[in-house]
Amino acid sequence: MDPKTYKLIAVVGVSEDAGKYGYKIFRDLLNSGYPVKGINPKGGFVLGRNIYKSLEEIETKPDLVITVVPPDITEKVVEQCNKLGIKNLWMQPGSDSAKAVKKAREYDINAITACFMIKEGIW
Repeated sequence: MDPKTYKLIAVVGVSEDAGKYGYKIFRDLLNSGYPVKGINPKGGFVLGRNIYKSLEEIETKPDLVITVVPPDITEKVVEQCNKLGIKNLWMQPGSDSAKAVKKAREYDINAITACFMIKEGIW
């Protein structure tokens, strides 16, 4: 997929640990030219980029959120997406739960449970 398809992608669960998927996904999206911002409640910097503590802190509303967090956190992200009017949510494997998917559908959020990186041909 063309990186220009999205104005802004937010990755929830960006990690400083290069061995974790939150780091790898963030890194590879950046390297592939996608417009991406990282979220981690700790904040800080990863790969020289400012990491936001929440979706609410991002100046521009993302048109896609990718979760790389435990399922109970994804359920909270669904609530945040609904509050902010974000309608596209991609739950990475291990990040999804039946409750999160159900709640997203109730809020009319397009929720996908698969690996974004594989589906988009990045990996």
